[in-house]
Amino acid sequence: MSANVECQSSQAGSNAACLNSSRRLPSLQSLLATLVALDFEHESDIETIRNSSVDDWLRQITIRKLQERYHERRAPYVRQLAVLQKRLQAVAS
Repeated sequence: MSANVECQSSQAGSNAACLNSSRRLPSLQSLLATLVALDFEHESDIETIRNSSVDDWLRQITIRKLQERYHERRAPYVRQLAVLQKRLQAVAS
């Protein structure tokens, strides 16, 4: 059920809460799309390294560095998502 339908069908919710929720939905979608893109890029990079013909020790080092970079790049978006989730839960309650 979309946020607009929930707002229209909910008699307990206020118009302000519905407006806040619908404004945050694009932010949520954007954050999720960014995380999916980062995940896809990371998996693709890992697969490329695994299929390469370099020595195993170099593959392991490269994969470790890619994983560190991946976690560093992903962390701010995960934090933003957690903040947005708390805000949406506050609006819903």
